[in-house]
Amino acid sequence: MLKNIFKKKEINNAFVSPMSGSVVPLEEVPDQVFSQKMMGDGIAIEPTDETVLSPIDGEVVDVFKTKHAINMRADNGAEILIHMGLETVQLQGEGFDILVSNGQKVKAGEPLAKMNIHTIIEKGCQTVTPIILLNGDEYKISNRTTEKHVTAGNDQLFQINKK
Repeated sequence: MLKNIFKKKEINNAFVSPMSGSVVPLEEVPDQVFSQKMMGDGIAIEPTDETVLSPIDGEVVDVFKTKHAINMRADNGAEILIHMGLETVQLQGEGFDILVSNGQKVKAGEPLAKMNIHTIIEKGCQTVTPIILLNGDEYKISNRTTEKHVTAGNDQLFQINKK
């Protein structure tokens, strides 16, 4: 029994897909900031569903005022950005329904937002959603999926581990 008191808490490093859709290599995202990994490494999803789930157990660090992006910190310390669509900052929140708030603790699979794909397309934006590891100087992505299509909350995109 005493062994369990001093045992390190097991941290889940799995990063599950926050959206259902087609997997897009980051290098193929039609935006240089993401495709050239200026913000960090990651992957993108072309969504087929409007629901965005938490990909990790952790905390919501920042919901952008324009509702197009959510910054999160995993329990293992990795920081990630879910950038819903491209050029969507110009929509000033139109087409997005945020379901969480800054500082909120979340578990993998919990809803974070709804993204109205039809509104985003009608307004001339793209729905492809980059998912970026922001603190790649401390963490690395491994075991990246080779699947072409993923299901939100079920399929693992990759693992994030401390360097």
